[in-house]
Amino acid sequence: MNRTLRHFFVEEIIENEGTCSITGKEARHISKVLRMETGDRLILSDRKGTRFLALISSVGPREVLVSLENPIPKPSPSPIEITLCQAMIKSRQMDYIIQKTSELGIYNISPFSSKRTVVRLGKDRLANKIRHWRQIAQSSTKQSDRDSPAQIGSVVTFNKLMERCKSEDALKVVLWEEEEIKDLKSLLMGYSSLKKLIGVVGPEGGFSQQEIEVAKDAGFISVSLGNRILRSETAAITLVAIVQYELGDLSL
Repeated sequence: MNRTLRHFFVEEIIENEGTCSITGKEARHISKVLRMETGDRLILSDRKGTRFLALISSVGPREVLVSLENPIPKPSPSPIEITLCQAMIKSRQMDYIIQKTSELGIYNISPFSSKRTVVRLGKDRLANKIRHWRQIAQSSTKQSDRDSPAQIGSVVTFNKLMERCKSEDALKVVLWEEEEIKDLKSLLMGYSSLKKLIGVVGPEGGFSQQEIEVAKDAGFISVSLGNRILRSETAAITLVAIVQYELGDLSL
């Protein structure tokens, strides 16, 4: 892909006689911020990972029309599908987790609330947060040249999350600061051809003993990241980076 061209997203590339419409924030970014003009080229992608080289045919404040020229091959996906189950934490730190793990190639982010979760939001604010997080994931996808954005689910309780994960066919790990026997690095050494991993990271106050037992009943293995005490956002990004380094695509 030509990395000098700007990259934009639509929910779905719908071709109408060789043209496609870009609306919303992406259209405003093209017209108002970047001041792109008729005849400029760009890369257009959708949530399915479909990509086209496109030529701007008209620019308006609310709609940009482009002519679809050539399809562009999708980038290769990560060889391991990583789902991060992240306890709700403060807004800025949560945004940071979503941005950085999206850049690292995560597939799914499942936010949840647990016993020691400090952040509690009403239904309307949660809906706005999820839209905001999806926009962050989309922007990170463009920045890191991924095939499609990470999927971000609705916020659920810890127990509901564990019920949902119980039947998943994956290596399932939960980071726990009180784990004294198993560490993530040693565990991954026994899974050289792993295809799917689900990792759970708790809130600022960590997990209770009872929650760890619930996670183990759902098939999770409690693991440590070593002797350092890491913030929740640092632990989440470290978890994803280690898994991608050991089993994913952090290599040429």
